[in-house]
Amino acid sequence: MGSKQIAQETFDDAVQENITEFEMDPEEAVREAVQQFESQGVDLSNIVKAVRPPASENGQRQKHQILLTLDSLGRAVAEADVAELPQQLSAFAAQCKEQLAFRYLAGQNGAYPVVFSACQLAAGDRDLLLQAFSTLSALLDGQPDLLDAAGQELVLQSLRERREDAEMTLAGLRCVRHACLKHEQNRQDFVKAGILPLLTGAIVQHGHSAEVVRTAASALRVMTFDDDIRVPFGHAHDHAKMIVLENDGLRVLIEAAKAFTDNSGVLSELCATLSRLSVRNEFCQEIVDLGGLNFMVTLLADCMEHPDVVRQVLSAIRAVAGNDDVKDAIVEAGATDLIVLAISQHLGNPQICEQGCAALCMLALRKPENCGVIMEGGGALAALQAMKAHPREVAVQKQACMLIRNLVSRSRDFSRPILEMGAENLITEARAAHRDCDDVARAALRDLGCKVELRELWTGQKGGLAQ
Repeated sequence: MGSKQIAQETFDDAVQENITEFEMDPEEAVREAVQQFESQGVDLSNIVKAVRPPASENGQRQKHQILLTLDSLGRAVAEADVAELPQQLSAFAAQCKEQLAFRYLAGQNGAYPVVFSACQLAAGDRDLLLQAFSTLSALLDGQPDLLDAAGQELVLQSLRERREDAEMTLAGLRCVRHACLKHEQNRQDFVKAGILPLLTGAIVQHGHSAEVVRTAASALRVMTFDDDIRVPFGHAHDHAKMIVLENDGLRVLIEAAKAFTDNSGVLSELCATLSRLSVRNEFCQEIVDLGGLNFMVTLLADCMEHPDVVRQVLSAIRAVAGNDDVKDAIVEAGATDLIVLAISQHLGNPQICEQGCAALCMLALRKPENCGVIMEGGGALAALQAMKAHPREVAVQKQACMLIRNLVSRSRDFSRPILEMGAENLITEARAAHRDCDDVARAALRDLGCKVELRELWTGQKGGLAQ
């Protein structure tokens, strides 16, 4: 995707030029404009790729449909027309949900204050307020910068005062999630204002509602992200500790799982959140003690046909395996065979191959007994098959190399059978193809007993070569 940006007006002018100067039909004009800008490395993800209506008779430029809808909503808000608001909110929210480009254009043209005012106007009408919050959520999706301090307080107030209302809670949770994704300051502001007990409280209060539980768990997970490139250091680790230590987050999530044994979507979300909270040895152990490992293993066995679920469970197992005692519990629960099966069954999926190799790698680390179980279960062969299936995926190559190294570093008897599987050539190829694999590949080859040539690197300094 390109890194350059253009204004919507620039794109619209190019489309219009294609129509008037080159006599293209509208669809062709849009396609040509898209191709033209993308060939120049322009990112068009925020651009509405449609023909703007022609200018009126007096020469006034017409607007895209999303802005016309916004104008109608703005008039209803300005006139405090409560009878007209539902229809206008519904139309605007529907268009915002269609694509990011629509809501981005609306956001650039003053949509947030209009929707915020609609929320205030609807304060006394529960159904209208629900609609206004749903519209706010749709607008904030991918645009967390739009939310201001007043908006944060409005969302928090709604979550506090209407905590018994599942639909209102869900609308508020969606606003929080969209506002905090890729926005560290919003995360910190919400946490300081007390959002964490509201999120865990929503799961407890509405433990019967799949959507509330799933969305609240997702919002908790977003609080542990470090995904805002504008901020060098976030509070992800601190937030994870607060969720566990101050809000009993692990127990809340694992207890919630018991109500959704047949809902793979909710269980997958809970797994993903648990993996983000596994930031301390004692947290990993607590997950096992509370029954979290059992539900992960059962979920992996029951949902082997669902790649998204498999990937999330493997990631969670990888995370809790950071604790050496938990490694043994995972192996005793029979998870190694399921992990190998997951890699083999989803060999064409690089994310599953990566997470599967990474989970086995963690289980093998400092644990010779576990290495024997992994070898007997075909873990080394599965990792090498993953390397062969995804030669261009550096993450797969790296995790597979690390697994091979962990298998043989304390159990040299495994070197010969692994070499007979063709490991040396695959690891050498990974090293040659991916600079990021050099260290782990070299270590794996060395521990396998292979001769390792040091790679020479040009430093650009006097003396020329570095090893």
